[in-house]
Parts: sequence; C-alpha cells; structure tokens
Amino acid sequence: MLINTTPLAGAALVDLKLLEDERGFFARAFCRQEFIDAGLEPLVEQANISFNHKAGTLRGFHYQLEPNAETKFIRCYRGAIYDVIVDLRPESPTYLQWFGAELNEDNRTAMYVPRNFAHAYLTLTDKAEVLYQVSTAYTPGAERGLRWDDPRLAVEWPIQPVVVSSKDAAWPLLSEVSVEAR
Repeated sequence: MLINTTPLAGAALVDLKLLEDERGFFARAFCRQEFIDAGLEPLVEQANISFNHKAGTLRGFHYQLEPNAETKFIRCYRGAIYDVIVDLRPESPTYLQWFGAELNEDNRTAMYVPRNFAHAYLTLTDKAEVLYQVSTAYTPGAERGLRWDDPRLAVEWPIQPVVVSSKDAAWPLLSEVSVEAR
C-alpha cells in the first residue's frame, strides 16, 4: 500500500501497490501494521457496502459523537465517487476545512477518514458501489450530520447533486448549531 497524506492532518489517501504479471495483479488492500506505521488507526469493527443507482447521488455528511466516533476506510469498487471529508476537531488548525478526492474503479484509491471527521460522497457515475470499513458499529443516538451545501464549508462539488435523502437534506447549517466532535 502507498499511504499519502492529505492537507487535513490524520487523513490519508491510500493507493494500491500493484504486483503485476500476465495474470493481472495482486495488491494488499488493507494492512494493520502499515496503518500503525503511518500513524493511522487500524481497527475495523464493521464493513458496509453502499450501492447507488444514479450519478449525482449524495450521501452525507455523516459522523458519530464520542465515544462512538469512528474512523472510516472507503473505496469505490464500481463506478466513481467524489469523496469529501471535513475536520471537526476544534483544536485542529484545519478545523472545518474540507478535502475531496475522486475514488473510482480505475484508480482504486481509498480514503482514510480519521475519527471526528464528517464524511460524504457524491456519485459521479450510475451504479457506483462503495465499501466502507469502520472502526465502530453504527450507533443511531450518536449520529450527527452537516448539510452538504453549507455555505460556511463551501465544498466544491464536481457536479450538482440530484438525489439527496430527506435526512441528509435536513441536517442543520453550521450557523444553526455548535459542531463538537467530542
């Protein structure tokens, strides 16, 4: 694996180190020790798959409060998504800053999302399929969200979302709430 830092401390993009021959390739998609060596939390409690019918489907921004805050490791196996994270750590120099990257079936890049970050993605193709590995089980009472179109975040989405759940559309704006990841 090739672990690359992002502008948001603790977050990373993870590329595969392909071992190729006439059969195709082999690559390590996850390695606990390599995560530890890079200062990333390697715990995986649950794995989830998300399938999306249409390009322009937006999911997020989601996060969970402590003590249920989770790390996420996200990879798009079919199609393409624009994956975005927001730093919710008040003590961080990048507090409320965002970072986005395209994850797709061709680049096979994954996003490592640290605890106390919000996460969202927008599908760029029809039939996009995403695998999430998460460090903590989903806890409904701990779930929170940010609005995908919050002007304070000013996320630059590559295309306009056309499918947004009523739940995701109803998250409050930052100006309406106090965002505390802890």
